[in-house]
Amino acid sequence: MSADTAAHAPHIQDVVDRLDRAEISRTPVGDDGTWPALTLDEAYTAQAALVARRMARGAHEAGLKLGFTSAAKMRQMGVSDLIVGRLTDDMRIAEGDALDRAALIHPRIEPEVAFRVGRDVDLVDPHADLVSAVDAIAPAMEIIDSRYEGFRFDLPRVVADNTSAARYVTGAWVPLDPLALGNLGVTLRVDGRDTAFGSTSAILGHPMRTLTRLQALGARLGLRLSAGAVVLAGAATAAVPLPVGHVEVAIPTLGRAGIQVEGVPHG
Repeated sequence: MSADTAAHAPHIQDVVDRLDRAEISRTPVGDDGTWPALTLDEAYTAQAALVARRMARGAHEAGLKLGFTSAAKMRQMGVSDLIVGRLTDDMRIAEGDALDRAALIHPRIEPEVAFRVGRDVDLVDPHADLVSAVDAIAPAMEIIDSRYEGFRFDLPRVVADNTSAARYVTGAWVPLDPLALGNLGVTLRVDGRDTAFGSTSAILGHPMRTLTRLQALGARLGLRLSAGAVVLAGAATAAVPLPVGHVEVAIPTLGRAGIQVEGVPHG
């Protein structure tokens, strides 16, 4: 089912309306017993329609993100399937720039790695090779911000909510070396203090595996990536509430990426 078809499915349209209002108003959606039940396919249809609204307001496609690629994240959110969401350019924060927490509801942050796609890739094409299309990698952080009250959702709900996508930052791009990527330490720091530790091996055992999984899932969903697009491979640690201060990820051989977070602390 396409995003256009969603206009003819009232229960999908209802979900899109609620999630769009929640993000714009920065007011989470509570479970009042009237939330429409969605299949996973319907949830991806809702996601496409939700992102289409964002683009109608001026955003442009920037890439894709994978969710629940680490055991820690699966345990944290009580789900077991890998999912994909869509990135737009208005979600990007330039490295070193500031983010005002007031623009979000109840944000959390997680350290990741990001891949850059060097040429257009149609994931529907059985001859496409996403792995060979990747030309660089960077340390990254994703800020997630579920539009559901208390970050409570099931798999279709989080998919419909574009996998909680809110903001992301990438560090400097460096040449991709798959052999060196399998078990690198990942550190999340706040104002110079180490606050979370992980490894790139937490991302499906090796971050490169996310590309194969993305190609299969993207083929089913009809997704494409343009040259220069970003692919966020998923979290190396469980997400933590977004703190105020200078927040950065550091990964040996890849480098660092940081932002300044302003506003009232979480909690």
